[in-house]
Amino acid sequence: MILDKIQKPNDIQKIPLDEFPRLAGEIRMFLIDHISRTGGHLASNLGAVELTMALHNVFHLPEDKIIWDVGHQAYTHKILTGRKEGFSTLRQMDGLSGFPKRSESPCDPFDTGHSSTSISAGLGYVRARDLLKEDHYVVSVIGDGALTGGMAYEAMNNAAELKKNFIIVLNDNKMSISPNVGGISRYLSNLRTAESYCGLKLSVRKNLKKVPRVGEAIVEAVHKTKTGIKQLVIPGMLFENMGLTYLGPVNGHNMRQMMKLFNEAKRVEGPVIVHVLTEKGRGYEPAMRHPARFHGTAPFEIATGVLKSRQEKATYTDVFSSALCRLGSKDPRIAAVTAAMPTGTGLNRFASLFPRRFFDVGIAEAHAVTFAAGLALGGLIPVVAVYSSFLQRAFDQVLHDVCMQNLHVVFAIDRAGLVGSDGETHHGCFDLSYLSLMPNMTVMAPKNKWELTAMLKFALEHPGPVALRYPRGGAFDGLEAYKEPVELGKSEWMIHGERMALLPIGSMAAEGEKVRDALKEEGWDPSLVDMRFVKPLDTACLDRLAEDHQIFVTMEENVLSGGMGEKVRAYVDAHHPQVQVIPIGIPDQFVGHGSVDQLKKKLHLDVEGIVSTIRDKVGR
Repeated sequence: MILDKIQKPNDIQKIPLDEFPRLAGEIRMFLIDHISRTGGHLASNLGAVELTMALHNVFHLPEDKIIWDVGHQAYTHKILTGRKEGFSTLRQMDGLSGFPKRSESPCDPFDTGHSSTSISAGLGYVRARDLLKEDHYVVSVIGDGALTGGMAYEAMNNAAELKKNFIIVLNDNKMSISPNVGGISRYLSNLRTAESYCGLKLSVRKNLKKVPRVGEAIVEAVHKTKTGIKQLVIPGMLFENMGLTYLGPVNGHNMRQMMKLFNEAKRVEGPVIVHVLTEKGRGYEPAMRHPARFHGTAPFEIATGVLKSRQEKATYTDVFSSALCRLGSKDPRIAAVTAAMPTGTGLNRFASLFPRRFFDVGIAEAHAVTFAAGLALGGLIPVVAVYSSFLQRAFDQVLHDVCMQNLHVVFAIDRAGLVGSDGETHHGCFDLSYLSLMPNMTVMAPKNKWELTAMLKFALEHPGPVALRYPRGGAFDGLEAYKEPVELGKSEWMIHGERMALLPIGSMAAEGEKVRDALKEEGWDPSLVDMRFVKPLDTACLDRLAEDHQIFVTMEENVLSGGMGEKVRAYVDAHHPQVQVIPIGIPDQFVGHGSVDQLKKKLHLDVEGIVSTIRDKVGR
């Protein structure tokens, strides 16, 4: 196999060009084979094989820097930089990350996982390179989906001032996770038809330069008038109007054409954008037919594309989706907003039922939140459905545009807590902390699927901003006997015991029930209280518990810093100093990738770990 010749960075440059198509095929088969067993991002990686090969053949790593936006399309990059053997451990505990990681290889210059960051990071590298008088190329690879994020335009606006080379590769596959939406998508669609113009531009420029003595002057004169000419040929010319040289579009599966254009880009003085057209899922029919489904996939059967193990029971996302559709049918004021995640957040069903009340704003979380604020002021009840990790990107907008105005916006926060194999950039373990510090915000989490439905109904009826956070995966259907109505700031005292009170929030209620059973075998008879709300905190319940309990154990799938445990301890220390508070949560660190069960065990958030912590704090 040609692929066996790739053992370290730049080995691809020793492969004859006529063997590149075969190598691309081998890489695709390697990816399909391994991802079918480990799970991972398949469609985006299959679409970027030739693009990555062309980049690695033109640039020299790690001296040159290739910065991948989001980074879920960097599997071929990892293969070509000597990490092929690690793919059997892809996204597994202590194994190969699914995203670029500086700790893995000097060929990964920037840790990524969120969208629209690569141009900013690349520009920083360029400025540092020029100040230190170094000589290397910086390439930022960004997808058309990520180009809907405003940060990318802030970076391009800043890059326009450059006088030295900076290469931006636009990987245009018409998709983020779902099909792209909005004006930039239509603009890029128009550019895809302009290949003849771009080829003409390069040809004319080269030939004019060959004219003795006056060639350069003619090129300069044409350059000064080029804007008007371009406006006649290509509407907008957005990139060049911003001050970036535009090259392309080029077929992203033709390596010779791409390499030619990348070498042309290396000669540009200033920022240059190379527009590359790729096909998401290329080379694997199921992924080509269903690119969204194979964006991030669990292990699957190669022959059919069918998942090897299916989710038997409804997920929290399914429960939220059904409840929102049901409530939306009764109240025409309810609207739904997503940032390029209609399928992942479960809003696709709402969109099909109520298309006029559904809004996909693209990868633009900050805009989504302020847009929702406008909807609320206009008389609607917007529900912003978003992954916990991505809501962090709109912290300022939640604080100032929603909470400061005390607007009725509901935040349905999916993938809260530990999410598993995507690692540091995707765990949603900070939301309880940063949302509960905001004035006017109500923050709650359901213990099971019934409570999620009840809490969503409460959130839609309660004035002011409300955050409802729930985890990834199958919806817990235990503790079904406890269904007290949801009231603002009121917990549910499920099991009455003595001396010790277990105080879980949200997903930790399932662990709380098991911890109680384990402690009973050791002679304890703890009370079990579903806290429900982090803000407002049920201080009345804490007062009642303090009358005949000496130990409170808080349990949350959130960082301890600023979380529910800290708030309970602060209140109890001030009002009931005789009570010992033991906070259980995620320590002050970023958590790597692995299964949720493995990570809980490692962080002592499983039953055994929690019981062990309690023993250490209070003895047997």
